[in-house]
Amino acid sequence: MSEQTEQSDQTVPEEPAASTGAGADPGAGGAGESGGAGGSVGAGDERPEARLDRAVRAAEQALIEFEIAVETFRVEVENFSRLHHQKLGPMYSRLDELDALIAEAKAARSGDPEDLRRAHEARALVMPMPGVDELFNDWLDSDGMSDDASAMLTERSVRPPERVRPSEEVRKLYRELVRKAHPDLAQDETERERRDAFIVRVNAAYGRGDEHLLRELAEEWAAGPVPEAARPSESEELYARLEWLAARKELLAAVARELEDSAIGSMLRMAPEDPDRLLEEIAEQLLERVSERESELAELAG
Repeated sequence: MSEQTEQSDQTVPEEPAASTGAGADPGAGGAGESGGAGGSVGAGDERPEARLDRAVRAAEQALIEFEIAVETFRVEVENFSRLHHQKLGPMYSRLDELDALIAEAKAARSGDPEDLRRAHEARALVMPMPGVDELFNDWLDSDGMSDDASAMLTERSVRPPERVRPSEEVRKLYRELVRKAHPDLAQDETERERRDAFIVRVNAAYGRGDEHLLRELAEEWAAGPVPEAARPSESEELYARLEWLAARKELLAAVARELEDSAIGSMLRMAPEDPDRLLEEIAEQLLERVSERESELAELAG
Protein backbone atom coordinates (compact mmCIF):
# COMPACT_ATOMS: atom_id res chain seq x y z
CA MET A 1 0.00 0.00 0.00
CA SER A 2 2.85 2.37 0.84
CA GLU A 3 4.23 2.30 -2.69
CA GLN A 4 0.75 3.04 -3.99
CA THR A 5 0.27 6.08 -1.80
CA GLU A 6 3.69 7.59 -1.23
CA GLN A 7 3.46 9.70 -4.36
CA SER A 8 -0.09 10.84 -3.86
CA ASP A 9 -1.68 13.03 -1.20
CA GLN A 10 -5.02 11.22 -1.67
CA THR A 11 -6.84 14.37 -2.64
CA VAL A 12 -8.29 15.27 -5.98
CA PRO A 13 -6.75 18.45 -7.42
CA GLU A 14 -8.97 21.37 -8.10
CA GLU A 15 -11.23 21.21 -11.09
CA PRO A 16 -10.02 22.77 -14.33
CA ALA A 17 -11.01 26.39 -14.59
CA ALA A 18 -14.50 26.91 -15.97
CA SER A 19 -13.30 29.76 -18.14
CA THR A 20 -11.82 28.48 -21.39
CA GLY A 21 -11.67 31.67 -23.37
CA ALA A 22 -8.95 32.70 -25.76
CA GLY A 23 -6.87 33.96 -22.84
CA ALA A 24 -6.45 30.37 -21.62
CA ASP A 25 -4.02 29.50 -24.39
CA PRO A 26 -1.72 26.74 -22.98
CA GLY A 27 1.56 27.72 -24.60
CA ALA A 28 0.07 28.01 -28.04
CA GLY A 29 1.76 30.58 -30.15
CA GLY A 30 5.18 32.16 -30.30
CA ALA A 31 6.36 35.57 -31.21
CA GLY A 32 5.31 35.19 -34.81
CA GLU A 33 1.91 33.55 -34.30
CA SER A 34 -1.20 35.41 -35.23
CA GLY A 35 -2.78 37.04 -32.21
CA GLY A 36 0.41 36.61 -30.09
CA ALA A 37 1.97 39.37 -28.05
CA GLY A 38 4.62 39.99 -30.66
CA GLY A 39 2.69 38.97 -33.76
CA SER A 40 2.78 41.12 -36.82
CA VAL A 41 -0.96 40.64 -37.36
CA GLY A 42 -3.30 42.40 -34.93
CA ALA A 43 -5.69 40.41 -32.74
CA GLY A 44 -8.59 42.01 -34.56
CA ASP A 45 -7.50 40.33 -37.80
CA GLU A 46 -7.59 36.81 -36.32
CA ARG A 47 -10.44 34.56 -37.34
CA PRO A 48 -12.90 34.01 -34.46
CA GLU A 49 -12.79 30.29 -35.19
CA ALA A 50 -9.03 30.25 -34.54
CA ARG A 51 -9.44 31.76 -31.07
CA LEU A 52 -12.32 29.38 -30.34
CA ASP A 53 -10.22 26.45 -31.50
CA ARG A 54 -7.44 27.42 -29.06
CA ALA A 55 -9.99 27.66 -26.27
CA VAL A 56 -11.19 24.14 -27.08
CA ARG A 57 -7.64 22.79 -27.07
CA ALA A 58 -6.94 24.44 -23.70
CA ALA A 59 -10.15 23.03 -22.23
CA GLU A 60 -9.28 19.57 -23.56
CA GLN A 61 -5.85 19.61 -21.90
CA ALA A 62 -7.30 20.83 -18.60
CA LEU A 63 -9.95 18.13 -18.69
CA ILE A 64 -7.37 15.42 -19.43
CA GLU A 65 -5.31 16.45 -16.40
CA PHE A 66 -8.41 16.55 -14.20
CA GLU A 67 -9.53 13.14 -15.43
CA ILE A 68 -6.10 11.69 -14.66
CA ALA A 69 -6.27 13.13 -11.13
CA VAL A 70 -9.76 11.73 -10.52
CA GLU A 71 -8.81 8.29 -11.82
CA THR A 72 -5.64 8.29 -9.72
CA PHE A 73 -7.66 9.08 -6.60
CA ARG A 74 -10.24 6.43 -7.51
CA VAL A 75 -7.49 3.81 -7.66
CA GLU A 76 -6.14 5.01 -4.30
CA VAL A 77 -9.61 4.67 -2.75
CA GLU A 78 -10.09 1.23 -4.30
CA ASN A 79 -6.71 -0.05 -3.11
CA PHE A 80 -7.18 1.35 0.39
CA SER A 81 -10.67 -0.13 0.55
CA ARG A 82 -9.27 -3.55 -0.36
CA LEU A 83 -6.57 -3.30 2.33
CA HIS A 84 -9.15 -2.10 4.84
CA HIS A 85 -11.30 -5.13 4.12
CA GLN A 86 -8.39 -7.58 4.23
CA LYS A 87 -6.89 -6.30 7.47
CA LEU A 88 -9.95 -5.21 9.41
CA GLY A 89 -12.72 -7.36 7.93
CA PRO A 90 -12.03 -10.35 10.23
CA MET A 91 -12.12 -8.07 13.27
CA TYR A 92 -15.45 -6.59 12.28
CA SER A 93 -16.79 -10.12 11.72
CA ARG A 94 -15.53 -11.19 15.16
CA LEU A 95 -17.24 -8.19 16.76
CA ASP A 96 -20.52 -9.04 15.04
CA GLU A 97 -20.25 -12.65 16.24
CA LEU A 98 -19.51 -11.56 19.81
CA ASP A 99 -22.43 -9.11 19.76
CA ALA A 100 -24.72 -11.92 18.64
CA LEU A 101 -23.42 -14.31 21.32
CA ILE A 102 -23.81 -11.68 24.05
CA ALA A 103 -27.36 -10.85 22.91
CA GLU A 104 -28.26 -14.56 22.80
CA ALA A 105 -26.80 -15.14 26.26
CA LYS A 106 -28.81 -12.24 27.68
CA ALA A 107 -31.99 -13.49 25.99
CA ALA A 108 -31.46 -17.03 27.28
CA ARG A 109 -31.01 -15.70 30.79
CA SER A 110 -33.98 -13.31 30.82
CA GLY A 111 -36.41 -14.94 28.39
CA ASP A 112 -37.69 -11.44 27.70
CA PRO A 113 -39.31 -11.08 24.23
CA GLU A 114 -37.44 -7.83 23.64
CA ASP A 115 -34.12 -9.49 24.44
CA LEU A 116 -35.04 -12.35 22.12
CA ARG A 117 -35.79 -9.88 19.35
CA ARG A 118 -32.44 -8.15 19.84
CA ALA A 119 -30.66 -11.50 19.79
CA HIS A 120 -32.38 -12.45 16.56
CA GLU A 121 -31.41 -9.15 14.93
CA ALA A 122 -27.81 -9.45 16.11
CA ARG A 123 -27.53 -12.98 14.74
CA ALA A 124 -28.97 -11.86 11.40
CA LEU A 125 -26.02 -9.47 11.00
CA VAL A 126 -23.49 -12.30 11.22
CA MET A 127 -22.81 -13.37 7.63
CA PRO A 128 -26.45 -13.79 6.58
CA MET A 129 -26.91 -16.77 4.27
CA PRO A 130 -29.14 -16.52 1.19
CA GLY A 131 -32.32 -18.54 1.18
CA VAL A 132 -32.80 -21.66 -0.88
CA ASP A 133 -35.07 -19.80 -3.27
CA GLU A 134 -32.33 -17.23 -3.93
CA LEU A 135 -29.68 -19.88 -4.52
CA PHE A 136 -31.82 -21.99 -6.84
CA ASN A 137 -34.00 -19.40 -8.50
CA ASP A 138 -36.13 -20.99 -11.23
CA TRP A 139 -34.75 -24.45 -10.34
CA LEU A 140 -37.39 -25.41 -7.79
CA ASP A 141 -41.02 -26.23 -8.43
CA SER A 142 -43.82 -27.43 -6.14
CA ASP A 143 -42.28 -30.93 -6.13
CA GLY A 144 -38.88 -29.69 -5.05
CA MET A 145 -36.96 -29.41 -8.33
CA SER A 146 -37.84 -28.32 -11.84
CA ASP A 147 -37.84 -30.82 -14.69
CA ASP A 148 -34.91 -29.13 -16.42
CA ALA A 149 -32.86 -29.08 -13.22
CA SER A 150 -33.43 -32.75 -12.47
CA ALA A 151 -32.65 -33.64 -16.09
CA MET A 152 -29.24 -31.96 -15.78
CA LEU A 153 -28.48 -34.17 -12.75
CA THR A 154 -29.40 -37.38 -14.55
CA GLU A 155 -28.72 -38.90 -17.94
CA ARG A 156 -31.92 -37.50 -19.43
CA SER A 157 -31.47 -34.73 -21.96
CA VAL A 158 -32.68 -31.24 -21.08
CA ARG A 159 -36.00 -30.36 -22.66
CA PRO A 160 -35.35 -28.23 -25.75
CA PRO A 161 -36.97 -24.81 -25.94
CA GLU A 162 -40.32 -24.62 -27.62
CA ARG A 163 -40.08 -24.05 -31.35
CA VAL A 164 -41.63 -20.96 -32.84
CA ARG A 165 -43.79 -21.80 -35.84
CA PRO A 166 -44.21 -18.59 -37.85
CA SER A 167 -47.64 -18.08 -39.34
CA GLU A 168 -48.19 -17.93 -43.08
CA GLU A 169 -48.52 -14.14 -42.87
CA VAL A 170 -45.19 -13.88 -41.02
CA ARG A 171 -43.48 -16.03 -43.63
CA LYS A 172 -44.96 -13.86 -46.39
CA LEU A 173 -43.74 -10.63 -44.75
CA TYR A 174 -40.33 -12.14 -44.21
CA ARG A 175 -39.91 -13.25 -47.83
CA GLU A 176 -40.99 -9.83 -49.13
CA LEU A 177 -38.57 -7.98 -46.87
CA VAL A 178 -35.64 -10.23 -47.75
CA ARG A 179 -36.33 -9.83 -51.49
CA LYS A 180 -36.38 -6.03 -51.12
CA ALA A 181 -33.52 -5.54 -48.65
CA HIS A 182 -31.11 -8.32 -49.58
CA PRO A 183 -27.47 -7.07 -49.32
CA ASP A 184 -26.63 -8.43 -52.78
CA LEU A 185 -28.84 -5.69 -54.25
CA ALA A 186 -26.56 -2.95 -52.87
CA GLN A 187 -24.73 -0.70 -55.30
CA ASP A 188 -21.94 0.35 -52.91
CA GLU A 189 -20.35 -0.73 -49.63
CA THR A 190 -22.25 1.78 -47.49
CA GLU A 191 -25.58 0.54 -48.82
CA ARG A 192 -24.49 -3.08 -48.30
CA GLU A 193 -23.70 -2.39 -44.65
CA ARG A 194 -27.09 -0.75 -44.17
CA ARG A 195 -28.85 -3.73 -45.73
CA ASP A 196 -26.79 -6.21 -43.70
CA ALA A 197 -27.79 -4.52 -40.46
CA PHE A 198 -31.43 -4.38 -41.52
CA ILE A 199 -31.59 -8.05 -42.49
CA VAL A 200 -30.18 -9.00 -39.08
CA ARG A 201 -33.18 -7.29 -37.49
CA VAL A 202 -35.55 -8.96 -39.96
CA ASN A 203 -34.13 -12.39 -39.19
CA ALA A 204 -34.46 -11.80 -35.45
CA ALA A 205 -38.11 -10.77 -35.80
CA TYR A 206 -38.86 -13.77 -38.01
CA GLY A 207 -37.15 -16.11 -35.55
CA ARG A 208 -39.57 -14.92 -32.86
CA GLY A 209 -42.52 -15.03 -35.21
CA ASP A 210 -43.17 -11.33 -34.47
CA GLU A 211 -45.63 -10.22 -37.14
CA HIS A 212 -46.07 -6.74 -35.63
CA LEU A 213 -42.34 -6.03 -35.70
CA LEU A 214 -42.02 -7.32 -39.26
CA ARG A 215 -44.75 -4.91 -40.37
CA GLU A 216 -42.90 -2.06 -38.65
CA LEU A 217 -39.70 -3.07 -40.42
CA ALA A 218 -41.54 -3.14 -43.73
CA GLU A 219 -42.74 0.43 -43.14
CA GLU A 220 -39.24 1.48 -42.14
CA TRP A 221 -37.75 0.04 -45.31
CA ALA A 222 -40.43 1.64 -47.48
CA ALA A 223 -39.61 5.05 -45.96
CA GLY A 224 -36.02 4.71 -47.14
CA PRO A 225 -32.77 5.64 -45.39
CA VAL A 226 -32.77 8.56 -42.99
CA PRO A 227 -31.27 11.57 -44.78
CA GLU A 228 -28.00 12.81 -43.35
CA ALA A 229 -28.33 15.93 -41.27
CA ALA A 230 -26.75 19.09 -42.57
CA ARG A 231 -23.14 19.35 -41.42
CA PRO A 232 -22.71 22.02 -38.75
CA SER A 233 -20.39 24.93 -39.33
CA GLU A 234 -16.90 25.06 -37.86
CA SER A 235 -18.04 27.45 -35.12
CA GLU A 236 -21.03 25.26 -34.26
CA GLU A 237 -18.79 22.21 -33.96
CA LEU A 238 -16.34 24.07 -31.70
CA TYR A 239 -19.09 25.41 -29.46
CA ALA A 240 -20.63 21.94 -29.25
CA ARG A 241 -17.22 20.56 -28.28
CA LEU A 242 -16.87 23.17 -25.53
CA GLU A 243 -20.31 22.29 -24.19
CA TRP A 244 -19.40 18.60 -24.11
CA LEU A 245 -16.13 19.35 -22.30
CA ALA A 246 -18.00 21.43 -19.71
CA ALA A 247 -20.54 18.64 -19.15
CA ARG A 248 -17.74 16.09 -18.84
CA LYS A 249 -15.96 18.28 -16.29
CA GLU A 250 -19.14 18.50 -14.19
CA LEU A 251 -19.52 14.71 -14.31
CA LEU A 252 -15.92 14.17 -13.18
CA ALA A 253 -16.36 16.76 -10.43
CA ALA A 254 -19.37 14.83 -9.14
CA VAL A 255 -17.35 11.59 -9.18
CA ALA A 256 -14.52 13.30 -7.29
CA ARG A 257 -16.93 14.64 -4.66
CA GLU A 258 -18.48 11.20 -4.23
CA LEU A 259 -15.04 9.63 -3.75
CA GLU A 260 -13.96 12.26 -1.25
CA ASP A 261 -17.22 12.01 0.70
CA SER A 262 -17.13 8.20 0.88
CA ALA A 263 -16.07 6.49 4.10
CA ILE A 264 -12.78 5.33 2.60
CA GLY A 265 -12.11 8.70 0.96
CA SER A 266 -12.69 10.44 4.28
CA MET A 267 -10.26 8.06 5.97
CA LEU A 268 -7.62 8.79 3.35
CA ARG A 269 -8.01 12.51 3.93
CA MET A 270 -7.45 11.95 7.66
CA ALA A 271 -4.00 10.46 7.03
CA PRO A 272 -2.84 11.43 3.53
CA GLU A 273 0.84 10.93 4.37
CA ASP A 274 0.58 7.56 6.12
CA PRO A 275 -2.72 5.71 5.50
CA ASP A 276 -1.12 2.41 6.60
CA ARG A 277 -0.62 3.84 10.07
CA LEU A 278 -4.29 4.79 10.16
CA LEU A 279 -5.21 1.15 9.51
CA GLU A 280 -2.97 0.07 12.38
CA GLU A 281 -4.66 2.56 14.73
CA ILE A 282 -8.12 1.34 13.74
CA ALA A 283 -7.00 -2.27 14.19
CA GLU A 284 -5.79 -1.47 17.72
CA GLN A 285 -9.17 0.08 18.57
CA LEU A 286 -11.02 -2.94 17.17
CA LEU A 287 -8.84 -5.36 19.13
CA GLU A 288 -9.64 -3.44 22.29
CA ARG A 289 -13.36 -3.67 21.54
CA VAL A 290 -13.04 -7.40 20.82
CA SER A 291 -11.33 -7.88 24.18
CA GLU A 292 -14.12 -5.98 25.97
CA ARG A 293 -16.81 -8.07 24.25
CA GLU A 294 -15.03 -11.33 25.09
CA SER A 295 -14.82 -10.31 28.76
CA GLU A 296 -18.51 -9.44 28.79
CA LEU A 297 -19.39 -12.79 27.20
CA ALA A 298 -17.23 -14.66 29.72
CA GLU A 299 -19.06 -12.97 32.59
CA LEU A 300 -22.45 -13.90 31.12
CA ALA A 301 -21.36 -17.50 30.57
CA GLY A 302 -19.96 -17.73 34.10
